Amino acid sequence: MTTVDLNADLGEGFGTDRRGGDAAMPDALGAAGTARAVPEAGQDLDQGLRGTSDLGPTVAERSGPRFLDAGEAALVVEFGQSVDPALNDRVLALDAALRAAPPEGLRECVPTYRSLMIHYDPLRVSRAALVEAVETALEAGRAEARAGTLWTLPCCYEPGFGEDLDEAADRLALAPDALLRQHAGAVYRVYMYGFAPGFAYLGGLPEALAVPRRPAPRPPHPAGAILIGGGLCAVGTFPMPTGWYVVGRTPERLYAPERAEPFLIQAGDSLRFEPVDAAAFRALERRTEGGEVVARREAA
Repeated sequence: MTTVDLNADLGEGFGTDRRGGDAAMPDALGAAGTARAVPEAGQDLDQGLRGTSDLGPTVAERSGPRFLDAGEAALVVEFGQSVDPALNDRVLALDAALRAAPPEGLRECVPTYRSLMIHYDPLRVSRAALVEAVETALEAGRAEARAGTLWTLPCCYEPGFGEDLDEAADRLALAPDALLRQHAGAVYRVYMYGFAPGFAYLGGLPEALAVPRRPAPRPPHPAGAILIGGGLCAVGTFPMPTGWYVVGRTPERLYAPERAEPFLIQAGDSLRFEPVDAAAFRALERRTEGGEVVARREAA
């Protein structure tokens, strides 16, 4: 099984933690104000950020979600401790149920791989009442995963676009063409947005492409960068430094604030990349700059 770097739960995208990686994350988590388990909840959330297949009970083995406080106005509903499509379906189903019938005092829901953070107004709803509303939604069967969409995004892997493709291939002991073929041949799941607007975290990266992230960030990547690192793939909407490897670029805009629906692709959707050359990329880029959506969509 591919090892996934769950530092991404924090939205961290620059590189490995200077304190020594996942094993040192609990101290950083406390400083960041990350949700901590209430006393009766059992094990601490931190241990869910250290690996994949050896994290204890699977989603099928768990009797129900844990409820963790993230300050006085946010509640985390945690369904498990791994990156797993079935578990993520439960997160997204609860998100959809609460959006469809929001409890009193609900402000916002933020889904991640394995948990849903619920921001609420504590002056309008108590924690106990909110937990009861969540449990009622789950028990009533209102939390059903929506049917996802399969998206095909154009991606240019040529020099100048896949800026780190050769370097990543070298670290993986692969020929650049082999990396390209495997990356373009996979179907990815959109698990969540995080770290920056439109920064989409994708599961489904082939195990052979699971390159560790850089120990220090590289210079800012361009908008639309297709990134790999830590067992995941990502699409970066805005230029920024990163500890991931840029293997290609898409002219599509996953996030456009001027659109009625700013986020083109939703968590729970599937995604694949279609190789295009530099000339096709530039032509498609001109169309997206005019507001056109160039990605193709179909039922998953």
